Amino acid sequence: MKFENSFDRAKEEELEELADFFSLFADSTRIKILSALDKAPLCATDMEMSLGISRTAVVHQLRKLKAARLVKSYKEFRKTMYTLDDEHIHHIFNTGLDHIRH
Repeated sequence: MKFENSFDRAKEEELEELADFFSLFADSTRIKILSALDKAPLCATDMEMSLGISRTAVVHQLRKLKAARLVKSYKEFRKTMYTLDDEHIHHIFNTGLDHIRH
């Protein structure tokens, strides 16, 4: 595979966005949340209890994950439920796991 040595401005911006995207996977709390959401939709309280993470930390990390479009939310009665944003996140997460297990 051959890589170009120079990138136009748009490609540089995309690479910066990609670096920011991957940096979100560099926090163990966010990884725990993504792992839990890979299995089933959860509310913040369920994440707090099942993951042993403070509510403040869960809400803070969910805000970051949601802003980056890694998770999305929806209302279910009085609860706000969270899920992975789409199948891409599932694949990225599992590809990373496959890589470290290889």
